Amino acid sequence: MLEQLLIFTRGGLILWTCKELGNALRGSPIDTLIRSCLLEERSGAASYNYDVPGAAYTLKWTFHNELGLVFVAVYQRILHLLYVDELLAMVKHEFSEIYDPKKTVYNDFDAIFQQLRKEAEARAEDIKKSKQVGKPVNGNLGKKQGQVQKGGTDGGNKKKGDGESGNDGDKVKGNAKENGHFNGSIENGVVNCKEDGNSTAGAFDVNKLQKLRAKGGKKVDTVVNKGSKAEPTKKTKKNRVWDDSPSKPKLDFTNSVSENGNENENVAGVAAEQGESMMDKEEIVSSDSETEEDEEPGKDSKVEAKKKGWFSSMFQSIAGKANLERADLEPALKALKDRLMTKNVAEEIAEKLCESVTASLEGKKLGSFTRISSTVQAAMEEALVRILTPRRSIDILRDVHAAKEQGKPYVVVFVGVNGVGKSTNLAKVAYWLLQHKINVMMAACDTFRSGAVEQLRTHARRLQIPIFEKGYEKDPAIVAKEAIQEAYRNGSDVVLVDTAGRMQDNEPLMRALSKLIYVNSPDLVLFVGEALVGNDAVDQLSKFNQKLGDLSPSPNPRLIDGILLTKFDTIDDKVGAALSMVYISGAPVMFVGCGQSYTDLKKLNVKSIVKTLLK
Repeated sequence: MLEQLLIFTRGGLILWTCKELGNALRGSPIDTLIRSCLLEERSGAASYNYDVPGAAYTLKWTFHNELGLVFVAVYQRILHLLYVDELLAMVKHEFSEIYDPKKTVYNDFDAIFQQLRKEAEARAEDIKKSKQVGKPVNGNLGKKQGQVQKGGTDGGNKKKGDGESGNDGDKVKGNAKENGHFNGSIENGVVNCKEDGNSTAGAFDVNKLQKLRAKGGKKVDTVVNKGSKAEPTKKTKKNRVWDDSPSKPKLDFTNSVSENGNENENVAGVAAEQGESMMDKEEIVSSDSETEEDEEPGKDSKVEAKKKGWFSSMFQSIAGKANLERADLEPALKALKDRLMTKNVAEEIAEKLCESVTASLEGKKLGSFTRISSTVQAAMEEALVRILTPRRSIDILRDVHAAKEQGKPYVVVFVGVNGVGKSTNLAKVAYWLLQHKINVMMAACDTFRSGAVEQLRTHARRLQIPIFEKGYEKDPAIVAKEAIQEAYRNGSDVVLVDTAGRMQDNEPLMRALSKLIYVNSPDLVLFVGEALVGNDAVDQLSKFNQKLGDLSPSPNPRLIDGILLTKFDTIDDKVGAALSMVYISGAPVMFVGCGQSYTDLKKLNVKSIVKTLLK
């Protein structure tokens, strides 16, 4: 039985709802649909499953792009109603006939809906009977069975392919928009492989070296003997000092420490040397988008000229096209997809974005003096801005002060794969917090990698902040717990927890990370990822989220809350990793690392990223 049918505008204004149904829905399935699918463009099918204790709903929807209307049907998942797709199509057609933008109440539509519902149910019964008898079933209706439909409604608003059904929800501004980001994209991530622990790292063989020395090999001569070839090597190593003499000032970048371990350099000294963190500086974006927009229509006009000729192309540009069709959009979308992939956007994400743009433009009327390529580019720009703009507050300073008022420390856990720069960027975040007069403490919970504790200790010494450490081969979850208890005692406002790098397929290490998060309940879980990755960004984030969810004993596991992108200064215009990571996880990019000094930490400039992606 149909639970609810709702018609509302993209602005969130409810125009009509079936009063006869009037069933009280458990939870908030429609708000969740708006937040997780329509706003974020993350649904790859024409249906959405919503689970709540005591009920399991399936939601289906369709759009009227020209009028800006959304039609949503809700029913119990166990029923597998066959007529919902057809009913939505019929309701869309009939309601569009009586729709008036100035009108907000449509009580007269109740009788029309009852008639449409009876017709749809009667057709569904006929299909059931024909199946039982063994008669051939209409192909279009047969495709509509099951939970996940690849097809959709009639007209120019069909649902085609993956990732497009979130299309026109871009401007839906329901209450759910403020309720945080969506972490539900992990449901598509399937783990089919396991991390193989067999490493073939070779060690230096001393016996081979002795044999080579006995034979007087050339390779040994170049290193050991003092011949003419060894002279340049000596010159390059002049600055290295092997005896007890002090090293030259050029190479001495460490802080002078007395016998008691007290530093001569305080935070003010570090700030004077390093300067102000880039997090507090506004980045100015130059606008040369006019020239870029002028270039792209020129490219698309060549494609159109080949197909339709100069006169028809010019006439269509002046008079406007009745309704945009998929074939009209394909050339411009193909060029746009290739451009996104050259900017390091994962192929899967680029494909889904193009499908979303197609579904949002299909059926719309092209205005006069407007080219298809510029229309597609504008729609893609809106989609990218919408995806990259955070859906919840990412003001860490405000959250820190709120936690301080409650008398507890604000805990941040840094997670990620090996070698992405977690410890270095943790120190950058600590430096930024220190500049805002916040007491910071580091927790060395990377008890696996050699030198990890010493690295963090060096940063703590330079920044003159406390560090909690228990050495190596300890349980990271217990170390983090004791660090938080120590923060309560010494009055630290923030605890920055460093963790060991781990591959997303390494189940034992992922289980240990899940335990650390479950035991300590941090306020923020930051995923540290490289800006250099392409398709691997999707795999890393989706599997990290999936493992954190699967391995946690909690019924409501904590997933990734935010992203810290590192090595952003090394990628030139290949900024697609930011888009891929945000799209797959729904978590916002909170920090961007762009150098090796403490000040090299920035906020993500959404306009700049979008401009670079479409350039």
